[in-house]
Amino acid sequence: MKKLLFLIPLVTAVGFYSSYASADYDDYYDDDDGYSQPGVYYREEIIYYPQPQVQYYSPPPPQVNYYYPPNPQPNAYYDLRSPQGLIGGVVGSVLGYEIGYGNPIGAGLGAAVGSYMGNGW
Repeated sequence: MKKLLFLIPLVTAVGFYSSYASADYDDYYDDDDGYSQPGVYYREEIIYYPQPQVQYYSPPPPQVNYYYPPNPQPNAYYDLRSPQGLIGGVVGSVLGYEIGYGNPIGAGLGAAVGSYMGNGW
């Protein structure tokens, strides 16, 4: 406890002394290197260049693209997935895992067969 009561005023005194010691600005401008004169400061010359002019061009005309096939007709594809297939896949995966004694290939085959059966052969 005595050390703490001694350290608090010591740290406070050192803090105040160091801030007063570093607040001396007299030596900041007193460089006798011969390059600076009192009252003369370096100022960089700023050159302003005009902004480049923006030129707008019209877009090119659309071209026929023969690379991609034409878009499919709407309602040409029907999604054959169903909730019954999802449930069948889950049940088939569990059964395949259990029958195969933890074999992941059996679980995958069971899921495929269960999904196929659930979606309606």
